[in-house]
Amino acid sequence: MGTSSRVTQHGHAFEETLRPQPSGVAEARRHVRALLEAAGRADLVEPAVLLVSEIVTNALLHAGTDIELRGRVDAAGVRVEVSDGSPHLPSRRSYATTSGTGRGLLLLESLVDDWGVTRRPGGKTVWFTLSADDQHAALADLASSHGRHARRTASGEVPVALHNMPLLLHAAWQEHTEALLREYLLASMDSDDAGPIQMHAEATDAIAVLEEHVPRAAVDLAPDHLMGDATEPAVTAPVVEVPVPVDSVAHFATLDRAIQAALDLSAEGLVLTPPTQPEVQAFRRWLCRQVLRQAAGARPEPWAVPSDGREPPPRVAGLELTTVTRADHAVIAANHGSQILAVSPEAARLLGYDDGTDLVGERIVTIVPERYRQAHVAGLTLYLLVGRRPLIGTTVVVPALRRDGSEVEVELTVRDQGVGDGESILLAELRPTGR
Repeated sequence: MGTSSRVTQHGHAFEETLRPQPSGVAEARRHVRALLEAAGRADLVEPAVLLVSEIVTNALLHAGTDIELRGRVDAAGVRVEVSDGSPHLPSRRSYATTSGTGRGLLLLESLVDDWGVTRRPGGKTVWFTLSADDQHAALADLASSHGRHARRTASGEVPVALHNMPLLLHAAWQEHTEALLREYLLASMDSDDAGPIQMHAEATDAIAVLEEHVPRAAVDLAPDHLMGDATEPAVTAPVVEVPVPVDSVAHFATLDRAIQAALDLSAEGLVLTPPTQPEVQAFRRWLCRQVLRQAAGARPEPWAVPSDGREPPPRVAGLELTTVTRADHAVIAANHGSQILAVSPEAARLLGYDDGTDLVGERIVTIVPERYRQAHVAGLTLYLLVGRRPLIGTTVVVPALRRDGSEVEVELTVRDQGVGDGESILLAELRPTGR
């Protein structure tokens, strides 16, 4: 899932090709930081990383093509070039200096020794040079207008600690979020309104900050891989330290708002990306609020799966549940929100319930052992998003959680069954092993 398709390095210089996706911003930061640290120019890291983030984000939003990134350090300082496939030259927006948006050229003009734009066949190159460590003073002045109330380190970053960080859930959330943001931008963009583009840019920057510091879960997310090894505690990090640049703190509030707006459009059928599960939405709210609250001086609060209680499931048009409630074998029906719709008497008995209606309205995670719940939520999210379907139509042996807390080993087969009008439900058949 790397962003680089070609990388060359020689001396204190590098060239890299970034694919047009949000993780490319984090990749650009990493390479510029590594270049300067290797060259012994740590004094230039902070402004250079901030500037390349802004320029690559702009290229990502406005060009949508591969991005060529080049950096070189010599006795005079550092020169960074960002090339994309758009012929349109950058223009400065008329935002106030206290605005949280439209700051790309303002940053360039405030921090660099020199910068410019060069047309080239098939696109353009934006470049800048930095030489003196007195750029830190300008950076601090500029950052103060965006993060005046943020708790920060001397390097201009806010230390954020994400406790009990669910790595697999984060990976699934990020993929779903990037898809939502793309569709939201397309659905909301107006030629006379830069608002959706700026919202997308800020939300993308927040994702890139996380991408740079949150480790990947050591689990294969390939479409045909079952993630049988995706159990606790291997898929959760006790704590992840994320140094958030002061200018990026407010972008987490934008990310929260943008995703909620996109989910509202998704629920109305106005974007193609499907709505996701309550656990994923709760994770997004927790993640954004941790950054914002810790920046204001609050103590870290660990991630915990919310217990929202049972809710009556929404009616699915064309669905006849008697085929489940009258079945003579163990079968459970659930919607794509992972909410249980119907339970056969044999399934209720197998799971230790007197009546199948005791489970109706509960989430499927109710019958999933806790160590597998993160994998279940992540797997269903990716199935709905990209069709990742190792469980669909395949029989696997898994443990199921009974009402009394004990477990029973079952052979599980899940089918996605259409019920008309483009709707479908998940049918899970359970057979105790040994029968």
